[in-house]
Amino acid sequence: MTRLSVNINKIATLRNARGGNIPDVLKSAVDCQRFGAQGITVHPRPDERHIRYSDVRDIRPLITTEFNIEGYPSKSFIDLVIEVVPDQVTLVPDPPDALTSNRGWDTISEKSLLSEVIGRFQEYGIRTSIFTGTNLKFIEHASLTGTDRIELYTEPYAKDFQADPVKAVTPFADAAKLAGELKLGLNAGHDLNLDNLRYFTLNVPGLLEVSIGHALISDALYFGLENTIQMYLRQLEAEVQ
Repeated sequence: MTRLSVNINKIATLRNARGGNIPDVLKSAVDCQRFGAQGITVHPRPDERHIRYSDVRDIRPLITTEFNIEGYPSKSFIDLVIEVVPDQVTLVPDPPDALTSNRGWDTISEKSLLSEVIGRFQEYGIRTSIFTGTNLKFIEHASLTGTDRIELYTEPYAKDFQADPVKAVTPFADAAKLAGELKLGLNAGHDLNLDNLRYFTLNVPGLLEVSIGHALISDALYFGLENTIQMYLRQLEAEVQ
């Protein structure tokens, strides 16, 4: 079964909008774990507009499930990861002013950077993942960086899903097959939701983990956090029926 990692950035965004500590990001991480999430994802950015570096440090000792830190490999990010030693780090090519992740790595031109950073993290026993699109050449070159996994950037799938699900998922299925041939573990994330998640997991082979934040936290406003996590887990359970 594909594992669910809940990205709690949006909870931090809501807290920061008012100041103070409501909602409590640390309690939310523990609650997500208690409600069944198999991972907690955070994506600290330099301006700390949602998750703060202090949040990352404080969350680490509170959870026993997988802890995944996403981010661009700036010096401050690398230092934070080495200090905290999460279970997994996901490298994204976002510039500091990016609103959200919007593309995968060019693993050809950035191979040297990625290889160096991945090597450092693996010295600390941290599993590494590279955010990629479905360009097969970039996936081939991802395997040459030494990364353990790739994470497929799924916004294009989500955008095209309603119009033509088969067409939308086909490039991701092809990318997943190649990842399997290259012995790369496979994650996915960005704009997956209750409408499109089941179809994606049923048609993308070898999917180990999905990271979902914006849609899941938005759904929690209507359904409650515990119920929403269970709803997403049921979408993932459908693949093994």
